[in-house]
Amino acid sequence: MKLERDLLRQVINLLAIVAAFGTNVAANLAPIKGLNIGEISNTIFKEVLIIPASYAFAIWGVIYLGLFSFAIYQVLPPQRQNSLLRQVGYFLVVSSVAQIIWVFCFLSRWFLLSLVAMLVILIPLMIIVHRLGMGKKKISRLDKWLIQIPLSIYLSWISIATIVNAASVLSYRGWNGWGISPPIWTVGVLILAGVLALWMGTVRADIAFALVYLWALVAIALRHLEQPIISGTAGGIALLLLLVLLWSYLHRSKIVSSSEL
Repeated sequence: MKLERDLLRQVINLLAIVAAFGTNVAANLAPIKGLNIGEISNTIFKEVLIIPASYAFAIWGVIYLGLFSFAIYQVLPPQRQNSLLRQVGYFLVVSSVAQIIWVFCFLSRWFLLSLVAMLVILIPLMIIVHRLGMGKKKISRLDKWLIQIPLSIYLSWISIATIVNAASVLSYRGWNGWGISPPIWTVGVLILAGVLALWMGTVRADIAFALVYLWALVAIALRHLEQPIISGTAGGIALLLLLVLLWSYLHRSKIVSSSEL
């Protein structure tokens, strides 16, 4: 009976990932109301300063490459009783279904509902990463590359997307930022994002998560070269993050080498 439940979980996770990918493809080929997600971002939300340069969204190719690798790996018979995959459970299914709903809401211009859907994508992914014990458990190389890293990259980008989604909704609803200028708000959010990336990259040793933030920060800096306060802040945090990640990696490598002597 338990093996049957494992098989059901494997199949449903595979189908959920395929369905979410298919929905995103369809949303770009035949978008509701004529504009796809990128076109809405570049028109309705063109004044939202936290949105990165358009090329940054190419990371979805990496995300889905990772998710499909995960989907294929987890559905293999030898992985049926993998304890890590049992920890993932159906949380990724919830995120995938919420992503489908998000696409529909965003394309329909139901932006507040799209933010709710985004949170439903984010929270299960946070639960998954917590349950997998990123940076705390020793696991096989295959489990690391085909379970932990793909899900970490997905969570990282969705956490960034949640920030962007929230900023977009506030802008759409005419929020005045309590009198604080948009560039100052953007700088504050960038600093908080940098702190989160540094914490995940060092304390949790989740390099994949931090590298996605690095990617987004550089894209934000390049999009706003005409606004030095934003470009300089994003670029400076990206450089700091890169240096800290390099130091952290070399430090851990030195510890591992010493322990092997």
